[in-house]
Amino acid sequence: MKLEIVASQLEAIGNPTRLQLYRILVRAGGEGLPVGGVQGKLGIAASTLSHHLKRLVDTGLVTQERQATTLICRAHYPAMQSLIGFLADECCADGTCPPETRRRTACEPAHQPRKQT
Repeated sequence: MKLEIVASQLEAIGNPTRLQLYRILVRAGGEGLPVGGVQGKLGIAASTLSHHLKRLVDTGLVTQERQATTLICRAHYPAMQSLIGFLADECCADGTCPPETRRRTACEPAHQPRKQT
């Protein structure tokens, strides 16, 4: 994954409103939520929600699909997994992971015993 894409995605979810919005969509699962449902959960103006959704769509973290007159928003799970993977894939690659890190599922693949050479 390109560093510029990761930086853009992290910047997008670095805003508290967008992070809350993104978590709402992640929780919604594959069905997603209509814009009105998201707005009801966030309690923000439609124009503000539109601005934040556009930023998440532009970074690839959210997709939108029109169903008749309803706009459905969904977390783009492959993008989320790529972002998480970018952050965790090389966990402890240059050292030994501390015990508290070993409990985290994101790092589990990196915790295979290393062969001594």
